[in-house]
Amino acid sequence: MSDPTTIRTAHHGDVQLAYEVFGPGSGRPLLLIMGLGMQMLVWHDDFCNDLVRQGFQVVRMDNRDAGLSSHLEHLGAPALFDMIVRPRRAARYSLGDMAADVFAVMDDMGWGTVNVVGGSLGGMIAQTMAIENPRRVRSLVSIMSSPSARIGRATLRTNMKMAGLMQQPLHSAEEAGRQMIEVYRLIGTPEADYPLDIPWLTETGARSYERAYDPDGKLRQQAAMLAAPDRTAALRNVSVPAVVLHGDVDPMIRIRGGIATAAAIPGARLVTLPGVGHGAFPRAVWPTMIGNIAAIAR
Repeated sequence: MSDPTTIRTAHHGDVQLAYEVFGPGSGRPLLLIMGLGMQMLVWHDDFCNDLVRQGFQVVRMDNRDAGLSSHLEHLGAPALFDMIVRPRRAARYSLGDMAADVFAVMDDMGWGTVNVVGGSLGGMIAQTMAIENPRRVRSLVSIMSSPSARIGRATLRTNMKMAGLMQQPLHSAEEAGRQMIEVYRLIGTPEADYPLDIPWLTETGARSYERAYDPDGKLRQQAAMLAAPDRTAALRNVSVPAVVLHGDVDPMIRIRGGIATAAAIPGARLVTLPGVGHGAFPRAVWPTMIGNIAAIAR
């Protein structure tokens, strides 16, 4: 798990971005962007080190309003009604702002260009990077994501279950660890196919709580996601090498989101992960994921 002494800080205006580096400077630059409300810790240490063994220098980061990065409490919490009915009014910042945060981390690393890998909301941020500043993106890997929050979105039943789970206030690291397990039992890979890594999820949930517990920050991220325009047309102009990875039983962003992403980006390849849900990728599929990340970067 991340050691606070290894955390670096980049700046995008008044926003501080916490990030961590794996591997030597001689490696090809690769940056991992996590999804909604999640922290850099969800990119497993071993996953990052496996990428280093593929010749990358790897950076994982906390998005704004998550982890050790700036939490924008002064912007307030968006109203749930506005997020659903008037998302642009609810948004406190945009996916473009979050993409600019990633470019600030790149600048702090001294990287002119990068191989970018984003999961879920992170995939949407990565897509936005390739649209808005393609000269800085060497390759794009969009994982369990979509060109629009409306394409492949979860069923009402799944959303209601998830909302009920996440609205339960947490009072301790232990509660956060248990909640992390419940989240991935709801939206993650079915345990009949791949067993959950219970010790790692418990530790990651607890560590995330200790680093920062900010339900309003997650709402601000979600509002930015909901307010973002459909990127389908803009992605048709993206010319960077791209691969789309998506679990075929993902209940949170259903596979239609991955299909639409791959169809929109010229030359992009869709790789379906059989039996895989949303987030917390099973170790058994790491070789497929890492192999595709390395191949597209080459």
